[in-house]
Order: sequence, then structure tokens, then C-alpha cells
Amino acid sequence: MLFFIFPLMNNLPSERLQLGFGLGLRPEHYEAILSASPQVDWFEILTENYLVPGGKPLYYLDKIREHYPMVMHGVSMSIGSCDPLDWDYLKSVRELAKRIEPEWISDHLCWTGVNQKNVHDLLPLPYTEEAIDHLVDRIRQVQDFLGQRILLENVSSYLTYKHSALTEWDFLVEVCERADCLLLLDVNNVYVSSVNHEFNPMTYINALPAKRIYQIHLAGHDDMQSYIIDSHDHDVCDAVWDLYAATIKQIGQVSTMIERDDDIPAYEVLLKELQRARHINQLILRDGAA
Repeated sequence: MLFFIFPLMNNLPSERLQLGFGLGLRPEHYEAILSASPQVDWFEILTENYLVPGGKPLYYLDKIREHYPMVMHGVSMSIGSCDPLDWDYLKSVRELAKRIEPEWISDHLCWTGVNQKNVHDLLPLPYTEEAIDHLVDRIRQVQDFLGQRILLENVSSYLTYKHSALTEWDFLVEVCERADCLLLLDVNNVYVSSVNHEFNPMTYINALPAKRIYQIHLAGHDDMQSYIIDSHDHDVCDAVWDLYAATIKQIGQVSTMIERDDDIPAYEVLLKELQRARHINQLILRDGAA
């Protein structure tokens, strides 16, 4: 289990932990995973699904954890909100982490509500110095409470703020450097936002500090012609695979997973997608491009 205490946080490990290639753990696949032991290197769990005192979710979680490493991925931290941090929620997250000993804990660089009202969406932030100062303080509080660095994921976006003074990538870099946190790079989200806001996705990727990128998400989206919606209900498209390959060439190998949250197929279908990620990495290593 990766634990980093704040006095040590300015010294990142010389090499990021490599978990290999993983899938999101979904209830539809519990029995198949236990009976077939698929060739998956690790699983990512949706944190909120297991913040319960008992029942089948925790039963299956414990059983599967016996055979696979895991990471935790949340959607409710609302690190960018102006509401106070939800310490009861964070305590539950910490208790779950003690139970399953994940390799790391992640959430999203966003806000999900205000005045204690959850809108159940991952809302983007204005890219300003004021927002950076606000985020850095909150991230450090969360990391201190959990006893480890957290990973924060870039979200897809469909609007921008008139007050933004920075690009999204410069904003993300500043937050991570000042708060000394890590990155979960969602390649599909970069692609979605690049289409919606008309920027070069590799400009985004090239700006990021590779040493802080510990995990990559790959997912599908809905192409609405004039814009794209991050839906997680399709296979990864060729354009995102191409961006993933370019990303690996740029930053090196990173623990990668396929994220599917709707219209979920049999796990064998997801394993084929995961094999494509493996194959891309093998080709890059063979060619000496990473």
C-alpha cells in the first residue's frame, strides 16, 4: 500500500508504480471473475459502491480482493466545491482503504454540488489563481487526513468560464505541483474536451508532468456531431486509441484500465479491449519509442 507522509511529499518516487492493465470492477462480472479468474492485472472499484456496513457488495469485494490488487476511484469528494469538506464521507473512504489496502485512491478535479445539494455530475472549474489556491488547501487537507497522496482525474467539459485566465492543462499542472498530488489521466476526457473546445489534445498531454501520472483511463463516448459526450457506454474509438498510443510514447508506460459504466458487455469483451492496450504498449516498447 502506498502511503506518503507530508514531510516526504516533495520527493516523488523515481519510478511510478506499474500495476499493468486493469478493468473497472462491476457487479455484472462478480461471479464470472470468481469462477474464471480472468487475466486482469488489477481492478478499480467505484468507492461509493462499497461505503456500506455489509451486504453482497462487500462480500464480493473481499473475495475478489484476495486474488487481485485494487485501486479506489470516487465521484463524491467534490474537491472543488465551496462547501466544507465532507469529513464523514472522507472517514468512510479511509475505513474502506484500511479494509482493502488499495494501491491508491483517486477522485475528480471538479465540483459536484453546492449548499449540500449533489447534482450528480462532474462539473468543471474556472481556471483561475483563486481556484488554484482554494483547491491546493483542500487537497492537502484530504491527503493529510487519508495519509497518502491522492490521484485527481481531469474531467470532460462542455462549457468554459469567462473568468478563466489559464488553459485547462496549465491549471491542472499548477494544482498538482502546488498540492503535491498525483494525476489520473483520462485520455478519453482529453479527447472529448479537445473536440468540444477545439484544441490540440497533444498540447494538453505534452504539458503534463509525466512523473505525476500514475493511472490512465480509457473509455467510450457519444459523438453528437457538433459535440461529444463522455458516456462510458461504448467501446474505445480509434481516435482515442491513437491518442493513447501517442500519450504512452510521450510519458512512458502507465497503469491503464478500461472504464465502462453503462451498456456493460460480458467481461470477455472488455478483456479484448484491454488486450489492445497491452498490444499498443508492446509495440511502443519494441520500437523503443517510450
